[in-house]
This record gives sequence, structure tokens and C-alpha cells, in this order.
Amino acid sequence: HVRPEESGGGSKQSGGSLTLSCKVSGNTLSKICVAWFRQAPGKEREGVAALDLGTLTPYYGDPVKGRSAISQDENANTTVHLQIHSLTLDDTARYSCAVVLYTGGWNCQARAPYQFPYWGQGTQVTVSA
Repeated sequence: HVRPEESGGGSKQSGGSLTLSCKVSGNTLSKICVAWFRQAPGKEREGVAALDLGTLTPYYGDPVKGRSAISQDENANTTVHLQIHSLTLDDTARYSCAVVLYTGGWNCQARAPYQFPYWGQGTQVTVSA
């Protein structure tokens, strides 16, 4: 069984930055894609970023492209960090970490939430002016 666990989030100021972390535990011997999704009240869930832990290839959703970075922890190879800079009120949402184990030539790019079987509890991020 695979279990993602988020940390970080909270209240942030507009224009500031945030760092979210996702620690993945359990059976992690396969190829792993770790993704962040977010959902604001009244809106659909949207992809934020993803990282293939095998190739370390990052992928970014349009809402955060150019102002975010997703990376593997230097000391824990199944922990992923997501930084988002230049925060706006539109970044207010519940952020969830999701994981899928895969084989073959699959990749993390532009994957839909239903393709991820393992989810964390989520962490709230609230950006204020």
C-alpha cells in the first residue's frame, strides 16, 4: 500500500511564496509519479505539477507555469517539494498530493486525477491580499 502525506500550506500573503511537501511511504519500488492537484470552492480539481521520480522530469499546469518548481528531496528520494511563487488570491485552494505507480513508457504529463489511485488528505492554502 502506498500512502502520500502532505505538509506545508496555511495562510500566505499575496505576492509571497509557499512550499508544500509530499512524503510517500509504502511500496515504492516501482516507477513513481507524484502529482499535486488543487481544488478551490466551486471549481473543478486542476493539476498543478507532477514529478516523475524515475527520470526527475517535472511537469507544470498552466496556472503555475513559470512561477513554480517541483523537486525531489535531497535526502529522501520519495519526498517531493513544490514551491509556488508570486502567489495570488487565485492560488487559494486545497492542495492534494497524489501518487501512481507505473510501468513501461507511461509518464506524468497532464494526467487526470482519476489516474492516481493514492491520495493524501490534502492541505489548505489560503492567500490573502
